[in-house]
Amino acid sequence: MKLRYILILLVLVMAMSCTKDEDVKGVTASKTDSISVLNASAPPGNILAVAGTLKITVKDSTCIFDAKDDSIAVVNLFLENKKYFGITAINKAHTMSFGISAPGYATNRLADTVAGSQLLFNSTANPNIEYTLSRNGGIPGPGTLVFTQYKQDSVLAKGTFFTYLSKDVNAKSVFYKVEGSFSLKMK
Repeated sequence: MKLRYILILLVLVMAMSCTKDEDVKGVTASKTDSISVLNASAPPGNILAVAGTLKITVKDSTCIFDAKDDSIAVVNLFLENKKYFGITAINKAHTMSFGISAPGYATNRLADTVAGSQLLFNSTANPNIEYTLSRNGGIPGPGTLVFTQYKQDSVLAKGTFFTYLSKDVNAKSVFYKVEGSFSLKMK
């Protein structure tokens, strides 16, 4: 049940960051200006990256989100008196999104167990494909989210992760190891 709430919160944060490339309240803003407006109105601890990439490898494919065009955010969430941190991303075309979270609060040099993760595709080539954190009892563990750097100088977050995602939520679903890295900059 908690996993579902975490994923819902991650999707909400992604939706909030989707407006990155749109005009805000009739002001034709440059990308930097819209990021400033969104960061000023975002919940505390949630920061939209202004540069950098998030790379995700699942099966034989690598997905890359680039903050130059896509919305990538580092988030800190509070749910049922518990803290969670993570990364969310959605591409500019709104055909691919990703979210991963772990318990705790984002800090420098942190490694923690993955609490929730989801990778979604919705395009002509990949209609409604959803990978979610596996409930398969055969996986070696839920994975790890590592922040090697966080909010230092211009670095928003830098690190790696791995987890196991499946296309179905039942316990016998096939799972896939998903690995990734991120190097994100802040203003």
